[in-house]
Amino acid sequence: MLTHELREDTGAAWAPAPGRSERDLAPPRLNLRLTYVHAVQEAGGISVVLPAHGFGDDAHHLLDRLDGLLVSGGPDLDPATYGQERHPLLGPNVDRAADEYELRMHQAARERDLPVLAICRGMQAMNVSRGGTLHQHIVNHRQTPVAPHEPTHAVTVDAGSPLHRITSRRRLAVNTFHHQAIDRLGAGLEVIAHAPDGTIEAVHDPSARFHVGVQWHAEVLTHRPEHAMVMRALVDAAARPGLALVA
Repeated sequence: MLTHELREDTGAAWAPAPGRSERDLAPPRLNLRLTYVHAVQEAGGISVVLPAHGFGDDAHHLLDRLDGLLVSGGPDLDPATYGQERHPLLGPNVDRAADEYELRMHQAARERDLPVLAICRGMQAMNVSRGGTLHQHIVNHRQTPVAPHEPTHAVTVDAGSPLHRITSRRRLAVNTFHHQAIDRLGAGLEVIAHAPDGTIEAVHDPSARFHVGVQWHAEVLTHRPEHAMVMRALVDAAARPGLALVA
């Protein structure tokens, strides 16, 4: 499970030394909500949390030890990762070093055909890792003060898509907590669900064993069987290497 949910800590931690950046001297703290961990455990998996720390060279070594990858939500991606200038309303806590690490993990997982479920920002990073771009500022996709486990809008799922087969639904009630969304689609991805306003809500790679991204936070909707099955699909794909969830 890869997390980019970090919390700034301005207090000094390390002394300056060769190879250490300014970020290294006062590194952020992990801020992953345990709902992700619990959702994987409930689905029958065992969670290992990977921080987006900036050392991209270890991606394949880490993935050697894993059967699947869940990429969590988090802050906006730095638009420099897809060749754009920053929008004036770009969200806070943008961290280019951690972004680059997460993109490397996506690329490595794709190269290995490792099962991947990417949630919210994780789906956006999946898209960017394949050369896609993002809408940097969208409105009406952050539900407040509604509780995270309460759906607030519907998405339409493409017939016959992996998401349709996993959930047995053409229409899903979902929550929404994102400031960015997919614009230009990355190479090899197909859109498999939309919001009523046209926002891309789910994608997959039809050439992969299991590469699925959802824009909503399925990990806090697992009291609803259709969303529990999204988490279970990742665990099943990871547990059975020969399983194909795509046509």
